[in-house]
Amino acid sequence: MTDMSSEPISLAQALATFTDRWSPRIVTTVNDYDVRVAKVEGEHLWHVHDHTDEFFLVLDGELHIALRETAGERTVVLPRGAVFTVPRGTEHKPYAPVPTEILVLEPTGTSTVGDRHDEVPGHVDATTGHALA
Repeated sequence: MTDMSSEPISLAQALATFTDRWSPRIVTTVNDYDVRVAKVEGEHLWHVHDHTDEFFLVLDGELHIALRETAGERTVVLPRGAVFTVPRGTEHKPYAPVPTEILVLEPTGTSTVGDRHDEVPGHVDATTGHALA
C-alpha cells in the first residue's frame, strides 16, 4: 500500500526514478484505486480484466491498444495527452511503437496481466504495481 503524500507528486520526477518497461509504479491512491505510471515500449500481451475497466492517459509518446470486441478486432491510437478506457471483459493488447510514458488508473491489487492472458513474455512485469523508490 502506498502512503498518501501530503505534498504534490511530480509525475516527471516519479518517472525519473526507474527505467524498467511495462513495470508500473504506484504514485498515489484514490479511494480504492491506484494511480500508476509506467514506461512502455514494444508489445505487452493479450489480456482481460474480468471485473474492472482500465483507464489510460498518455503522458508522452504514443500508445496503441488492440481490442478484440464483439464486432471484431480494432486498434485505438492514443497520442500524447489522449485518454481511453478499456471496458471490463474486453481482451486487449497495448503496444508502444516508441518509448512512451503512461498513467493508468485501476483498482488496487489489479494485475498488469489481467485475470486471463497469453503467456507472459520476459519483458513484461506481472505485478499489481510497485511502490515509488
